[in-house]
Amino acid sequence: MSNKMWGGRFGSGPDPIMEDINVSIDVDRHLYRQDIAASKAHAAMLAKQGIIPAQDAKQIAHGLDTILSEIESGKFAFKRALEDIHMNVESRLAELIGPAAGRLHTARSRNDQVATDFRLWVRDAIDEIDAALAAYQRALAEKALAHAATVMPGFTHLQPAQPVTFGHHLLAYVEMAARDRGRFADARGRLNENPLGAGALAGTSFAIDRAMTAKALGFARVMANSLDAVAARDFVLETLAACAITAAHLSRFAEEIVIWSSPLTGLIRLSDKFTTGSSMMPQKRNPDAAELVRAKTGRIIGALVGLLTVIKGLPLAYQKDLQEDKEGAIDAIAALNLSLAAMTGMVRDMEPDAARMQEAAGEGYSTATDLADWLTRALKVPFREAHHIAGRIVAKAAEANVPLDKLPLPLMQAIEPRITKAVFGVLSVANSVKSRSAYGGTAPSNVRAQAKRWLKRLEKKQ
Repeated sequence: MSNKMWGGRFGSGPDPIMEDINVSIDVDRHLYRQDIAASKAHAAMLAKQGIIPAQDAKQIAHGLDTILSEIESGKFAFKRALEDIHMNVESRLAELIGPAAGRLHTARSRNDQVATDFRLWVRDAIDEIDAALAAYQRALAEKALAHAATVMPGFTHLQPAQPVTFGHHLLAYVEMAARDRGRFADARGRLNENPLGAGALAGTSFAIDRAMTAKALGFARVMANSLDAVAARDFVLETLAACAITAAHLSRFAEEIVIWSSPLTGLIRLSDKFTTGSSMMPQKRNPDAAELVRAKTGRIIGALVGLLTVIKGLPLAYQKDLQEDKEGAIDAIAALNLSLAAMTGMVRDMEPDAARMQEAAGEGYSTATDLADWLTRALKVPFREAHHIAGRIVAKAAEANVPLDKLPLPLMQAIEPRITKAVFGVLSVANSVKSRSAYGGTAPSNVRAQAKRWLKRLEKKQ
């Protein structure tokens, strides 16, 4: 008895182990909407070109709609013996409409079929990620506007460096997310082309209209080379690369949330919505949501590395190795969407401790650069010399165990006699951030303007 999928060349079924390693329905069932949409477009094109009877195309379309309804209602019985989503749908279609179902696979292969389905799925996934990133940006910009003047420590090397505002810090992640969205948009633009009609690898002898199916499926163009159409998976790689960079950005912020919410720093507080307790230590409030976002970055980057490893040694055209393109990508995209939802929730939930932030912003002599700038601006001291003078004054303040703005003027003048009491106007953290008014700086006026600009821009894109 010949295999019903592979035809007369095979006289018996596969070994159970072969069936286990070969089956993909547990993963590619996620592509059911895209598979049915592509099949409907293909059948309509075949009928228009006179390749199959119009009545058969109508039956096919009706049957596919029924299958879509069955899957979405949970009534569809997926069968592992049929390997993948394509054969599961085609087999059920035959049960519903009879021999006409056999015409659907005219002028196509599972090779161009899966390439089409997966491009459609990834395109839809990118649209979902873009919407999630926009929501994340809005949450950040709204919080930034509310805290445009809330002073906090800015860090380099995780050491106090210069005062900034909480709003300014949050807007940095808005900018990162904008670039992330740009990478996804670029990936979407490149993947948005139609492989359907490439056949197994060499195209087809039927007089098909690939432009018609491209238009029906929303593709911008038709893929020009049949080998490339079935073998290319760089559209998945590029999307996963964008996912990995986005996840890395989220992980950086998640790390900061973990640090900031520790009682050792006490810069922010998360509510019970995004923290957990301990089964043993009743006092604990753990930032588990942030920690899990940080951890999920590993599986997202791993999916990219995994697929790169699959692709690197494959000759053209289709190889069964390409069946491994979906599981990691689907998992990674789900992890990214969950991470984005969690980060958006935490941004809305977090509340800064403004008093503690203000106190911490002044630690570590963080206005020393303001002192050096004042020496250069007011006394015309070359900046490198001003840097040395400021360093000596910081050492004197450390010796006296006082902050810079509390160091007596005579002690400063002992190091640089030309210093006047006007210097105290730049040594407070509030005046420090206010002075950083150059474009892109942390001045509250800048932060308010940038936050409003982002909120207006995001509103327009809804």
